[in-house]
Amino acid sequence: MQRSKLIKIADYRYNLPDDRIAKYPLAHRDASKLLIYKAGNIHETIFREVSDILPEKSLMVWNDSRVLNARIIFHKDTGARIEVFCLTPAQEYDYANALTQTETCRWKCIVGNLKKWKQGKLSKSIAIHGKELILQAELIEKTGKNNIVEFSWNHKDIQFGDILEHSGLTPIPPYLNRESELIDRSRYQTVYSENEGSVAAPTAGLHFSPEVLSALNEKQITQKNISLHVGTGTFQPVKSECIGEHPMHTEFFYISKQTVDTLIQHHGNITAVGTTTVRGLESLYQIGVKAMSGLSKLSEPQEITQWEAYENQTQRPAIDILHWISDEMARQKLDAIKGKTSIMIAPGYKFRFINRLITNFHQPGSTLLLLIAAYIGDDWKTVYDFALTNNFRFLSYGDSSLLYPNQEIG
Repeated sequence: MQRSKLIKIADYRYNLPDDRIAKYPLAHRDASKLLIYKAGNIHETIFREVSDILPEKSLMVWNDSRVLNARIIFHKDTGARIEVFCLTPAQEYDYANALTQTETCRWKCIVGNLKKWKQGKLSKSIAIHGKELILQAELIEKTGKNNIVEFSWNHKDIQFGDILEHSGLTPIPPYLNRESELIDRSRYQTVYSENEGSVAAPTAGLHFSPEVLSALNEKQITQKNISLHVGTGTFQPVKSECIGEHPMHTEFFYISKQTVDTLIQHHGNITAVGTTTVRGLESLYQIGVKAMSGLSKLSEPQEITQWEAYENQTQRPAIDILHWISDEMARQKLDAIKGKTSIMIAPGYKFRFINRLITNFHQPGSTLLLLIAAYIGDDWKTVYDFALTNNFRFLSYGDSSLLYPNQEIG
């Protein structure tokens, strides 16, 4: 653990010209380039061919979290523009409940131009399904970052999820350096997104089209989901010299028993779509280890802290942990495990489940790039040099890669 904490973030920076950052999506999702890395070898193809590359009857796991239109713009009587960015429900685990609330609800929010909102309620008029209503926002607790905001509206048949859908703006990444546009409402969303809660897209999934999903089915590649709600922390720059001084962001997850059982059936042949899926699945191993040791109960919300995976040196095989989790969930009649994770995956980490990884190209010096370096070692430099030299597009709306690990998984 100490060795991982001493990793210098400067060793994971590279020069990314602004013109290599994809500011908009391609016309067709599956037309992006796909870089394939395996055992030191690299070649490229088009993403729509991914089903030809993956093993028949393997398992693909993705993050089905759906991006909220989480930014609501208000204007004070003075004309001052106040942006209220909804991060998580005040009751952190209760996304579904918070989004179905009527008349009032509370969220943790980032408030843009907070100094102009000292007191009082903000209000705006909204039309939803032909119904006119007044949405109000009141600052209940002012913390500078995760402020508690209470929303209220004068129509008992309208849910808060409807309000976000119709009046909120898509929270596109800050490095795009532009305002969100109509195209982002559909394209900054995976075609299989389902469970609302993210404020940033699980972008590795943006390349999948209905045609690609059909091709995967034809090859009998099983597709299962987890839900991990991506937070703004995914864009948080690492400002410390060593990674051990960086506070890892927290994300909320939900993993069903059906997914656990499917992981057992396909153990050793699993493709993860995106770093958020990796974080969720690798956290599952730590959950099992803790619960087996009596340090937590599967029936309660779980919490995986930043360095837990390094502090716990157990060598129990991943398949044994999965079997124990499945048996215990059956005994307790649990449909799913939920909780939050701040897991740090950096060089020195041992992967338990991921035999292949589909992912985009990440920001220099980011925790996401550290995850890639943990997975393929120093060859991340070769991969990124190839991508830069061969005109790959970078970051959220950019191209994709299919990576095979440079370590034994299990």
